[in-house]
Amino acid sequence: MKASYKKYILNFKRPSGTSRGVLTTKETWFIVLEENGKLGIGECGILRTLSCDDVPNYEEKLKWVCDNIQLGLPVLLENLMDFPSIQFGLEQAFISLSGTTPFKLFSSDFTERENPIPINGLIWMGDEAYMLKQIQQKLAQGFKCIKLKIGAIDFETELSLLASIRCKYDEHTIELRVDANGAFSQTEALDKLKALSEFKLHSIEQPIKAGGWSAMKGLCENTPLPIALDEELIGVFSVTQKEKLIQTIQPQFIILKPSLVGGIKGCEEWISLAEKHNIGWWVTSALESNIGLNAIAQWTYTLNSNMPQGLGTGGLYTNNFDSPLTVKNGTLFYDKGKKWKQNLISDLCI
Repeated sequence: MKASYKKYILNFKRPSGTSRGVLTTKETWFIVLEENGKLGIGECGILRTLSCDDVPNYEEKLKWVCDNIQLGLPVLLENLMDFPSIQFGLEQAFISLSGTTPFKLFSSDFTERENPIPINGLIWMGDEAYMLKQIQQKLAQGFKCIKLKIGAIDFETELSLLASIRCKYDEHTIELRVDANGAFSQTEALDKLKALSEFKLHSIEQPIKAGGWSAMKGLCENTPLPIALDEELIGVFSVTQKEKLIQTIQPQFIILKPSLVGGIKGCEEWISLAEKHNIGWWVTSALESNIGLNAIAQWTYTLNSNMPQGLGTGGLYTNNFDSPLTVKNGTLFYDKGKKWKQNLISDLCI
């Protein structure tokens, strides 16, 4: 078996705002395996400033993986505990290599019968006019669940945007989720949650910065609306530590991003613990290209969740890879009439 890697820069169609800043490009890396004339590919979707494996020796670790690919997947994963995005890229690559085609990782009614996955429509931060325009577009596109990034513009303006939606659509018609990305201070968080709860929200993601387990526990105990942990899961590797976090904070939901929490294996550990403690969960992409998103979507479908997932990010880039992944009527489905670019993997090896 041979292994190689390549860096790729994804360009946003429009600068996309979060409480941590505005994104114009997204760095990603691909691992390609070759054995007996077959190819497999996986995406290592690092998020600079957020991923715990945003370290200076990231590329050096990728090279080590490729030089030691003969160790096999289980051994490599054990040696990559601090590099969750590479763990996920490797899982993808090995599954891709073993499949009938490189882009069919999990055969199911998603890939074979075009059964859809319900997803949320993502509203990026911006000025009021831009956010309102996005909301109108998502509603016109048939989304029944909308997620708004909040925490970067004036809070009263964000409340007015939510009010404008609820004036037209009640909670039974449109499910609203918000994501603060840790933007609220610990002292103001509960008051802001109370203000947000007036709009019958499904949940709020990561209201305060990760790492303050005691403060987050207090919020989850007293919150007037469900809290979903996101960044809080990053860097928590062992099953023991995962259970300690779950038992300490006792959130209402957790959000699983395979590239940030250790791939499929890491996510399934979180799911097992969440279900053990009666905590809800859903899966979200971490701004991967369509190669990584394809793997996440196919795996997510096998989990048989009825909740809207966060998988609507394939149309963000000008230089993404054409794929069968298609968003329609608030769902993601695998359009068998569309094809991956011929020789795509070979081109990435060059």
